[in-house]
Amino acid sequence: MLLAIDVGNTNIVVGLFRGERLEGNWRLATDATRTADEYAVLLEGLLGHTGNTFDQVSGVSISSVVPTLTATFRELGERYLDLPALVVSAKIETGVKIVIDNPLEMGADRIVNALAALRMHRVPAIVIDFGTATTFDAVSERGELLGSAIAPGLLTAMEGLYHRAARLFSVELVAPRAAIGRDTAGALQSGAIFGYAGLVEGLVARFRHELGGDPRVIATGGLAPVVVGATDVVDVTDPYLTLHGLRLIHELNVDAGMAGRGDAATRGRGDGETSPRRRVPDKP
Repeated sequence: MLLAIDVGNTNIVVGLFRGERLEGNWRLATDATRTADEYAVLLEGLLGHTGNTFDQVSGVSISSVVPTLTATFRELGERYLDLPALVVSAKIETGVKIVIDNPLEMGADRIVNALAALRMHRVPAIVIDFGTATTFDAVSERGELLGSAIAPGLLTAMEGLYHRAARLFSVELVAPRAAIGRDTAGALQSGAIFGYAGLVEGLVARFRHELGGDPRVIATGGLAPVVVGATDVVDVTDPYLTLHGLRLIHELNVDAGMAGRGDAATRGRGDGETSPRRRVPDKP
């Protein structure tokens, strides 16, 4: 079984795969102060809800935008699973051609999103990930990750507004009945939901013009449902796109390599570097 871990600035999303089937998925608050031991206790408990244990995990695939937690989850894999962690970056086989000026700048989550769009949907595609930031990634019909646009995430922007404007307050992020708010709460909801829908529509239109063809617009991320209902430019919402991308990139880098080396597994020395997995002696 594969443990797929997407470490974001706000949430950590974990998926457990048996082959291509997602058996369980969980969302944790990102806390860079937690240790590998603490995250191991959390994950072991979550796996137990699906009737599984760490002993059944045979692979770990990680995308992370929080460097300290990259090291934490690599340590977790080594100490608790006796497994190397495949850490996604442009240094490994990605399954997509990254054609921006500096491929190493491309976020790991967006690399696996592009791969999942290519393998599970169709290209050309525009992938929108609604998280701490709202990112737009263009994937060409040849499977090239052409570039991106990055905007503040919906919740990030609203929290900034609440902190900077003394008379404004936090509201539930749902679409109001009308764009013209008749009170402060309605005005804030209109600006948040319809405002971000307008942002999405504007950038999708510009991406379509530059990409050409008929790109498929794919939405993912924890805040996608909040905005997608207020616009008709999104073709499909795939909440598990990143997790499936982590599964697919693991297959490219580890499963395929192991097929040619018998039962040999690998231990990660760095992003994309491996060495033989140690054997744990049988208990007496």
